[in-house]
Order: sequence, then structure tokens, then C-alpha cells
Amino acid sequence: QVQLLESGGGLVQPGGSLRLTCVASGSISSINTMAWYRQAPGKQRELVAAHSSVGSTHYADSVKGRFLISRDNAKNTVYLQMNSLKPEATAVYYCNLRGLVPRSPEYWGQGTQVTVSS
Repeated sequence: QVQLLESGGGLVQPGGSLRLTCVASGSISSINTMAWYRQAPGKQRELVAAHSSVGSTHYADSVKGRFLISRDNAKNTVYLQMNSLKPEATAVYYCNLRGLVPRSPEYWGQGTQVTVSS
């Protein structure tokens, strides 16, 4: 099994920054995508950013230019640097890992709370 552990959430004021970290452990395929999702109260979970082990990235339009996803393949770790934070970024952020081999399972972390408020 694969386990994901997120950290780095907290309370920040508008315009501030946070860096989220997700560390994966277990039987991890070397070919995979690690991603960050978020879910705000009363809303559906949405993809924020994704980063494959072969280097491709994807960002939601709402965070382009302000958030940066990066990863350390050797450490099975993915980061989300969040800059210029807005109140609408308030949500629980979840780490996700999915193998790129067909029929690979996906895994979720427990989530970390990000609150943007003055």
C-alpha cells in the first residue's frame, strides 16, 4: 500500500504564501503523477496542480502564475508553493498519487487545511 502525508497548511493573510509538502511511502511506481486537489466548504473537490514523474505539469487556471508544483522523485515528495494567496484559496488541500500504468490505483492523503483570512 501507498500512504501520503501532507503538511504545511495553516492560516495566512491575503497576499501571503505557504508551501505544502506531501511525502509518499510504500510500494510506489516510478512512473506516476502526484497532484494537489482542494475542497472548499460546500464545494466539490477540484484539481489544483499535478506533476508527473517524467516532468509534465498541469495547473488550474485559477492558480496559474501564483502557484508552483515541484517534486523530488528520489524522495517521493511533491511540493506546492502558493503565493499571492486569496481568500478563495481557503480549502482542505489533498495530495494524490496515481500510477501512469493502466489500471493503477490512486491514493489520497488526509488533507491539510489552508485558510486565507485577515
